[in-house]
Amino acid sequence: MSCALAELVSRVSSCLVQAGFQVLGDADSGVPGLRVTEVSAGALVSWTASDGFTALARDQAGRAASNDSMRVIVQTAVAGLLIQLGHTVTETPDGCGLVVFTEAVLPRGGKGS
Repeated sequence: MSCALAELVSRVSSCLVQAGFQVLGDADSGVPGLRVTEVSAGALVSWTASDGFTALARDQAGRAASNDSMRVIVQTAVAGLLIQLGHTVTETPDGCGLVVFTEAVLPRGGKGS
């Protein structure tokens, strides 16, 4: 991990923890929650729902938030927080995570997505 990327991952993780999110480390790969990891463009923020929540969403289809809608809610909250703090954020192409860009790879057109 480069020094700049390590610092970004640490800064993003710290912001999320200070906002009240539980951020898990790489060693917690099977545990549900938020993770912040390095990718070539910056820091990847991903969220994994618990098996219990996934089962509830499947059993309550139409009456409770689905796993996909809950992922959107979590990602919207995380993106909004990070954008408010001055980070440039975009959704991953598959829609399953957020990329927080390093200063060196800011997309054209300004901050946020």
